[in-house]
Amino acid sequence: MTNVDQWIMGIETSCDETAVAIIKNGREIAANIVASQIESHKRFGGVVPEIASRHHVEQITIVLEEALKQAGIQYDDLTAIAVTEGPGLVGALLVGVNAAKAVAFAHGIPLVGVHHIAGHIYANRLIAELQFPLIALVVSGGHTELVYMKEHGHFEVIGETRDDAAGEAYDKVARTLNLPYPGGPHIDRLAQEGEATIPLPRAWLEEGSYDFSFSGLKSAVINTVHNAEQRGEKIKPQELAASFQESVIDVLVTKTIKAASEYKVKQVLLAGGVAANKGLRTALEDKFKEIPNCELIIPPLALCTDNAAMIGAAGSIMFEKGIQSTMALNANPGLDISIHN
Repeated sequence: MTNVDQWIMGIETSCDETAVAIIKNGREIAANIVASQIESHKRFGGVVPEIASRHHVEQITIVLEEALKQAGIQYDDLTAIAVTEGPGLVGALLVGVNAAKAVAFAHGIPLVGVHHIAGHIYANRLIAELQFPLIALVVSGGHTELVYMKEHGHFEVIGETRDDAAGEAYDKVARTLNLPYPGGPHIDRLAQEGEATIPLPRAWLEEGSYDFSFSGLKSAVINTVHNAEQRGEKIKPQELAASFQESVIDVLVTKTIKAASEYKVKQVLLAGGVAANKGLRTALEDKFKEIPNCELIIPPLALCTDNAAMIGAAGSIMFEKGIQSTMALNANPGLDISIHN
């Protein structure tokens, strides 16, 4: 195996996917293995941390070996190992971190701790080279943020959720409509079948703020359903889903476009699990047709949800910048991206 190529192993276990990937030269996916736990958590209506951790322990060795096999390389060919350090479920994170440390120690391979959201952002580099300055709209179950980047590895959060993340609101609304977990895809599907006929609030917050708030919208949906039930009325789930989704997307897209204009960015990246939402993807694509000199990058569905290719992509940049971790690396469930440069 030639030493010219850079081979980064990415490991991701922050929530309920055990994932390992091999990234060649920062942008080429040589392997991307994901063992999902959705079926195990579905009956509980959400992720159970202890169950997630146990599944990671059962799966991590199998997934590691499968990734190497798919890429056609050995541990000794690896340039570095990148692993999600945080944020996430602490028990789940520990499995990935300790697996990465064990492999790094056993084979004398450099170790790189990666921020989970940085990974979601760098999933876009597997599609197109990043052009700075840029803004990333990160929308997931636990995060809703606008992140400004002036260069590789620089993350400045210019807006974030003050309460529920968008993905969290989707799951809670889905539960109100008795839809199975995970609720986001079901709401998105129903929204495509209905019309936004129910007036729901949009939290714009104070003038000039790029922060988000979805708690009031979630409560408005719940109250709408309960009030209709008390009156003996039936609300069409398609119309409620469409109305809820329109409210969420309106705020996300409007604030993203405003930020892109104010910060004079060359690119806007969509990132995170909710980036798989068809309504959001379509709304952004439609709006950005009207905006000159700013490129919109949207990753394919497989790179929106949690995966290890994104961790490998982010780890590749960090390694090139000389950022490495020691064997003291630990899970950090509250890791702040703005100081993780």
